[in-house]
Amino acid sequence: MKTKNKYPYGLLALFIAAFAMIVFCLFYPINKKEKSVALYIDYDDNVDSIALKIDSVCNNCGGATLMALARHTNYESNIRTGRYEINTSIGALMFYRKLRNGQQDPVKLIIPSVRTKDRLANELSKKMMMRQEDILNFINNNDSCSMFGLDTATIITLFIPNTYEVYWNLPVGSFLKKMKSEKERFWNKERQAKAIKLNLTPEEVMTLASIVDEETANNLEKNKVAGMYYNRLQENMPLQADPTIKFALKDFSIRRIYNKMLKVESPYNTYMHEGLPPGPIRIPSIVGIEAVLNMEKHDFLYMCAKEDFSGTHNFARTYEEHLQNAARYTEALNQRNIGKYGREQK
Repeated sequence: MKTKNKYPYGLLALFIAAFAMIVFCLFYPINKKEKSVALYIDYDDNVDSIALKIDSVCNNCGGATLMALARHTNYESNIRTGRYEINTSIGALMFYRKLRNGQQDPVKLIIPSVRTKDRLANELSKKMMMRQEDILNFINNNDSCSMFGLDTATIITLFIPNTYEVYWNLPVGSFLKKMKSEKERFWNKERQAKAIKLNLTPEEVMTLASIVDEETANNLEKNKVAGMYYNRLQENMPLQADPTIKFALKDFSIRRIYNKMLKVESPYNTYMHEGLPPGPIRIPSIVGIEAVLNMEKHDFLYMCAKEDFSGTHNFARTYEEHLQNAARYTEALNQRNIGKYGREQK
């Protein structure tokens, strides 16, 4: 009686086990965290550095499978920068396809209302692949800015403080094009019509809004402050906005403006130069922009911080009335020992 050959069954079992292991490694979730994480591939990354990044977010099986796929498909010659999200259910094969094909996931970018280009570039470089120096070189170059119909003073008006979905590896020029399209979306027909009625361009509205934002953090007062500065523009009076002096001096820690500070040579010195400064003194908030477009109509020409340090202002129609308000505020400053021998407030 012949005995049956059991080896084919053993080989079949091994084959099935190996196949099951391969399927397991290819499709089993690779994320070792309890929530989605992102893998960032930079322009100077190579296979070894990517392996270290993968090891920090993937389980052992997932990491080993990804690197095996990378070695056997010549991934090193086709590394695509970007931000690649690893959710809690994605397997090695599906995620490797994303890496290989450059199918990156967008990042939620918050444009902050900051005062300087340096601060803006620093914030962007933390959230994007762009380097701070590359951003500054671009926005401080009139030739680059002219691509957007702006200059180095007004380029800041491309940025509307909000949250946007952008690709992490966008180069500076492409990123600014994205911001330009967002700005155009923000400046819809209704807002443009309001600006035209004020005889202001969108850039001028944003410049005035930046001053309003710096003058008061009280959103309920911004419409009134905007109206006061607009009245000055209409009367061809210097704006005499203290925040423009701080901007000109590049010192935002100043708590009290002195007469000697008013002599700083700068186109942003609104005590020496009539009209609006060349551009915004910060990225204006949407609330500030709306305050200008919907400013309160009144006949106030002067304002002075209230002596109770509430962050709001006393408004005046005449210079004599204003001097009384200024005297009370100066006395309050002296009592708190915030400098000495100050000046009359605007």
